[in-house]
Amino acid sequence: MFFSRLILFSILLFNTFSDIHDDRTLFIQPVKIPLALSANFGELRIDHFHSGIDIRTQGVTGKEVVAAAEGYVSRIGVSPTGFGNALYIRHPSGYSTVYGHLERFTPEIDAYVKAQQYERKSFAVTLFPPKDKFQVKQGDIIAFSGNSGGSGGPHLHFEVRKADSEIPVNPLLFNFGPADNIKPVIERLFIYPVIDDSEINSLHKTMKISVAGNNGNYYVPAGNEISISGPAGFGIKSYDQLNDSYNKCGIYSIELRIDSSLKFSYVMDEFSFNESRYINSHIDYETYIRDNSFIERAFVLPNDKLSVYRNVVNRGIFNFTDGKTHHVEITVKDVQNNISALTFDVKSKVPAFKVNGKPAKEGVVMPYNRSNRFRAENISISIPSGALYDTIYFMYKRDAGTPQMLSDVHYIHNKYTPLQKPCSLSIKPSSVPAGKESKMLIVQMSDDFKKSAINSSYSDGYVTGDILSFGMFFAGIDTVAPSIFANGLQSGSDLTGKSELRIKITDDLSGIKSYEPVLDGKWALFEYDQKNDVLVYRFDSARITKGTTHNLTLKVTDNKENQSVYSCDFKW
Repeated sequence: MFFSRLILFSILLFNTFSDIHDDRTLFIQPVKIPLALSANFGELRIDHFHSGIDIRTQGVTGKEVVAAAEGYVSRIGVSPTGFGNALYIRHPSGYSTVYGHLERFTPEIDAYVKAQQYERKSFAVTLFPPKDKFQVKQGDIIAFSGNSGGSGGPHLHFEVRKADSEIPVNPLLFNFGPADNIKPVIERLFIYPVIDDSEINSLHKTMKISVAGNNGNYYVPAGNEISISGPAGFGIKSYDQLNDSYNKCGIYSIELRIDSSLKFSYVMDEFSFNESRYINSHIDYETYIRDNSFIERAFVLPNDKLSVYRNVVNRGIFNFTDGKTHHVEITVKDVQNNISALTFDVKSKVPAFKVNGKPAKEGVVMPYNRSNRFRAENISISIPSGALYDTIYFMYKRDAGTPQMLSDVHYIHNKYTPLQKPCSLSIKPSSVPAGKESKMLIVQMSDDFKKSAINSSYSDGYVTGDILSFGMFFAGIDTVAPSIFANGLQSGSDLTGKSELRIKITDDLSGIKSYEPVLDGKWALFEYDQKNDVLVYRFDSARITKGTTHNLTLKVTDNKENQSVYSCDFKW
């Protein structure tokens, strides 16, 4: 029995360590040009972790993209957002690889995709070809790099996933990655008082220190003595760099030790997409919103459910109450095990006895672990359990709206507090234009008065929608149809010799819902470059006759069913 248990334990232990990267030679790099990265796996983004690596394509599109391993094309995506043109290849190893922001596919795949687009009368498609449709060998050309979808510049987004679960795995755990002998950089230290009675250098406020050092060794500069009374947590601003790349990339792991005892660790081997939004609790969200700077916590908020944490003791929070001096070390690593460490001492102070406690905080207490609801005149908000990362003191106020608004401006808590789940917000408008109920919506307004529409509807005297952030809101209306700019195209235009035509479409509030292009009475494939608000039609002599006059009709609809129609005749 003992030996049976030992064998079972050994199997489980081996599986634990080999689950992700049992064979580091499975994949080759997916481009033929020298490999250089602009972003790595797990890099910090607002609302999500980066799920792959971004490969530089020398500032241009059209570079050959190859299959990183043998397999078959299991999925093809075409979208005006996200990964844009994307291929998914499933491999016998149990992994799949993803290739995003492509310019175009190989001719065989392109023809298949175009036929499906015309059959479905839709530019955006998600296709699942038969397993034997597009078989590939390692190194086969499958596509060409681009800048499609939500890309901010030419590059290839590449992912490795566990095929069955779709969980992304750090591609740099495999051996094709670029050379890297550069140690991570640590720039700042943050120290947080985590309860109302905690004090740092006799103040109940976050302490922020720009650290000194280089080449893996960092320290708190002289003149920055640190004393803490009560529970506190630590955070750092750091980044990694790779050889032949000037980009500041994400770090692979963080460890916090106090008096040589491990209190917290974080390892970015893999994560699931359904937990990615918890990044907003892992970072200091308020500092990001205020300063556009990512500070990573080395402690865990009560409702932070990220799976990347390891060996966490008391959520990484240490109670400084014994009057002793404690040695703190925060270590960061990259995936190639280049290591940097920040070390400093903390003087622990015995909490002083106070006859009068701190003044009560303003606002309504909303615990993170239950549902919360707030009502005031003409407004209500429901916050589901699990939407908050920590208990908050909810604040609310309102101001009179402008004549263009259909309600007061409601200040729902503050924009510095993140949300994990949507909250239901209802606002009662002061008036509803007759017959325009379906055009009503909730509008969120930024500090610089930029407006964004919330997907919402009018019912029982209220406009109701789901919000994913706190801030300023009011009830509004969208009766303005989208705009269509034909870029000089008008009836009678001669486009002979042209390879494409471009039409710009925009909407001032609720956003473009759909567009319907009809050419010579038939649906035509217009690609939608959403980030640039442009529709592109590439002339296709297989579908329209050259040297003749053609009729184009384009109908564009926004999310409140306002429509614009453009029509013209042209020669091509």
